[in-house]
Amino acid sequence: MSEHRAQRTRTRARDTGPPRTGADEKAVLRGFLDYLRNAVADKVTGAPEPDVRTGGVPSGTSLLGLLKHLACVERFYFLGEDVGHWPATMRPSATDTVDSVLADYRKTVERANQVIDACPDLTLTAPRAARPGPAPSMRWVLVHMIEETGRHAGHADILREQIDGSTGR
Repeated sequence: MSEHRAQRTRTRARDTGPPRTGADEKAVLRGFLDYLRNAVADKVTGAPEPDVRTGGVPSGTSLLGLLKHLACVERFYFLGEDVGHWPATMRPSATDTVDSVLADYRKTVERANQVIDACPDLTLTAPRAARPGPAPSMRWVLVHMIEETGRHAGHADILREQIDGSTGR
C-alpha cells in the first residue's frame, strides 16, 4: 500500500444530480452520456501517481487504465477505429500520465460528439471498423456507451475512494 493510501483523508462528497437535457431523444441520450463521461474524467483528475495507475483490485484495474480503455471504446463505436487487443486498452503505458490520458479522452469525446451531432436519425448505423455482421444503429451505440461508461464510472468511484477517500460525482 502506498504512503498516500495509508495517509488518506476523507474528502467531502460532491454529488451532482442527473442532467437536465433537451426534449428530443438524441439530446437526452447524449446528455446522460456526457454526464457519465465527466464523472469518470473527474475521478481521474488530481489522482496521485503512482496510485492512479496501480491496480486497486485483483484484476489489476486502475483508474488511469479505465479512462484509457473508455477512450478506446469511444473511438471504436463512434469513430470506427479498430482495436487490436482489448485487454491492452486497460493498461496504461509507462509514458501515459493523468494529463495525457485525460487530454486524449477529452479529444476523443469531442470527436465522438461531432459524429453524434451529425447523425440526423438514430436508426442509422454508426461508423464501424470492418467486422462481420450488421453495424449497430446510433441509438444502440448511444445506449451501449451509457451502459459502458456508467459501469466504469462505478468502478472509478471505488478505485478513487481507495486511493484517497474521495467520494461523490
